[in-house]
Amino acid sequence: MSAAPAGGVDFPKGLPAGYNRAMVWILDLDGVVWLGETVIPGVPEAIGRLRDAGHTILFLTNNSSRRVDDLVQKFEGMGIAVDADEIITSAQAAATMLEPGDVALVCAGEGVREALDARGVKAVDEGPADAVVVGFHREFDYARLNAAYQTMRGGARLIGTNDDTTYPTPDGPIPGGGALLAAVAAAAGVEPEVAGKPYQPMADTVRDRIGDATDDGMVVGDRPDTDGLMAERLGLPFALVFTGVTAEEDLPVEPAPAMTAENLPALVEQWLADH
Repeated sequence: MSAAPAGGVDFPKGLPAGYNRAMVWILDLDGVVWLGETVIPGVPEAIGRLRDAGHTILFLTNNSSRRVDDLVQKFEGMGIAVDADEIITSAQAAATMLEPGDVALVCAGEGVREALDARGVKAVDEGPADAVVVGFHREFDYARLNAAYQTMRGGARLIGTNDDTTYPTPDGPIPGGGALLAAVAAAAGVEPEVAGKPYQPMADTVRDRIGDATDDGMVVGDRPDTDGLMAERLGLPFALVFTGVTAEEDLPVEPAPAMTAENLPALVEQWLADH
């Protein structure tokens, strides 16, 4: 890929015809909008410019730990107006893999409990269950690992909200939900079913939420292995920003992005100028 021009954005030729009108911007959160509890500079203004230009915004996160209302409050605290319906989490995608009336042992955060409750799935902390659902949570310890393992010995499915091994923070990467999932899978000796990016349950959840709008959009993320593959699954271009896991010196990556930018504000500024 050619080096990015002045302004930090590289727009290779060959984008689909028609990408000059209002569309859906599907934005990752960790590493694109914020790092931990710190908003990436310029992002609130960039999102505001997209809204003013008539674009639709959808926020797509593999971090399943928080309830949607907590995410809304986090956005608002960073100066970003958002509706709950504009947020899709891997917890919500995981809940679609179970049926109302099922029982799930939760080895995850409150976001998973909320999503399961909305689906009509009973969440338990121990004992027999139809599935064990594993997601990122800071309370993970040997007791939770053993509870998940014992339930799986009884024949429960293993569902991971996502398999990201790390998450970006202002102080560098930390173990992600995929690291916890790997521990449970190793103990039980099974292959997990995974809900979040880039897997099909998340793609189906996106399409259910915004319908035909996914025919004209773009996925913006910091990880080719999740965001890039999610874009491929949705049939959309992938824009890679360098504010999270992937750095510019990591190029080339697979799948190759349709465009790269130093950050979301730089991407938006150049996009609006060119379109």
